[in-house]
Amino acid sequence: MASGDAHTAYDFSFPAIDGGEINLSDYRDKVVLLVNTASMCGYTPQYEGLQKLWDDYRDDGLVVLGVPSGDFGGQEYGDDAAIQDFCEVNFDIDFPLTSKTGVKGPDAHPFFKWAEQTLGADNAPQWNFHKYLIGRDGALINSFETRVKPADDEVITAIKAGLAD
Repeated sequence: MASGDAHTAYDFSFPAIDGGEINLSDYRDKVVLLVNTASMCGYTPQYEGLQKLWDDYRDDGLVVLGVPSGDFGGQEYGDDAAIQDFCEVNFDIDFPLTSKTGVKGPDAHPFFKWAEQTLGADNAPQWNFHKYLIGRDGALINSFETRVKPADDEVITAIKAGLAD
């Protein structure tokens, strides 16, 4: 679907890192923290905080979704198997990951184009580990820049508010 035709995040899907598709519509009635990730970035330790959010809030309805991308500094492995291995071995990641995906410019996945159109260019990824919070209704609740860590109060507060809706 073209990003201009989308009404909610549920209108998008991503190829899964381990094959198949991740349809955001499968997360209907859940809160999704969608993050563009990279394995060789100074912010890569944020994986630890993302896994902790997944561990702490998944039973309450939170889904953490990692979207590996090499768009910023080429800081992601070239193939999905290497990305998945890195995430499992170094951070024990078990939340869902998409296949390596473009997140900026003309080759950006339609979700990222839609998010930028919806929230404005100031809320588009400027680097790795940009975070989008999607509400139970599929609407974008908030966007958090790279420097905002998963454990920061503003992220936790927004997740809890989204889960309370």
